[in-house]
Amino acid sequence: MGFEGFQLSQIDLGEVSLRVRHGGSGPPLLLLHGYPETHAMWDPVAGELARDFTVIAPDLRGYGGSSKPPTSDDHEPYSKRAMARDAVGLMKHFGFERFDVAGHDRGGRVAYRLALDHPAAVRRVSILDIIPTGEVWARADRRFALGYWHWSFLAQPHPFPETLIAGDPDTFFFRRQFRGILQSFAGYDEYAAFCRDPTVVHAMCEDYRAGATYDRLLDEADRAAGRKISCPVQVLWGAKGAVGHWYDVLEVWRAWADDLRAEAIDCGHFLPEEKPAETLAALRGFLRDGG
Repeated sequence: MGFEGFQLSQIDLGEVSLRVRHGGSGPPLLLLHGYPETHAMWDPVAGELARDFTVIAPDLRGYGGSSKPPTSDDHEPYSKRAMARDAVGLMKHFGFERFDVAGHDRGGRVAYRLALDHPAAVRRVSILDIIPTGEVWARADRRFALGYWHWSFLAQPHPFPETLIAGDPDTFFFRRQFRGILQSFAGYDEYAAFCRDPTVVHAMCEDYRAGATYDRLLDEADRAAGRKISCPVQVLWGAKGAVGHWYDVLEVWRAWADDLRAEAIDCGHFLPEEKPAETLAALRGFLRDGG
């Protein structure tokens, strides 16, 4: 069903302008995508979710068709705190002060920061295939260095990664381990086109620079203060992916949330695309029925 019946809009929030697809009816649900994608990653499940929810799916700031604000030395404009501000403003634009949120990959990092920074706004949060950013850096080891080397590469100072990527963005973003998976998805051509845009590449680098600095420090401060997510939390991960292999996912997230539901899905990193039916069932069970 995909995004059939959804509207595509450009929403000006003042600080940023977000490209947004929205449709359906019922309680509000915000869907946040990951790297190196756009909101199109939710295509396999958005239509079915729209039977139960008013679904709002933006491109994160810097990604896809959303605007690319100027950066700063501390990388705050591309922090997950800044993206969480966007989320609150976007949902208010549509008339929602309180809502559910599901985020995959980088969108999952925005989702848990949103729940921490704006607890009154988030009813439930579903986080797909990540552990918190600060936990990733604290646990970095040989597996991380080899398997997720792009974290360190993209976080290098401007313009080093941007310059190298410019020579062949398709090979960088859709190298062997991603290409075989992503090429089969509806959004692949859109992802590839945006990843050839130098302004998008720079924004994605800034996202990772913020992750290595601003976001990491926020996480460390929250852990030191004993702050936890106050709303119900669902954590989903791919049993065949890096997160499932490298971490005790449930054990990590127990330190961040008391009301926690967790489930592994038999796939890799891209849950909605690889296993749409299973991901949809898990999301519905948590968001609609309380799981």
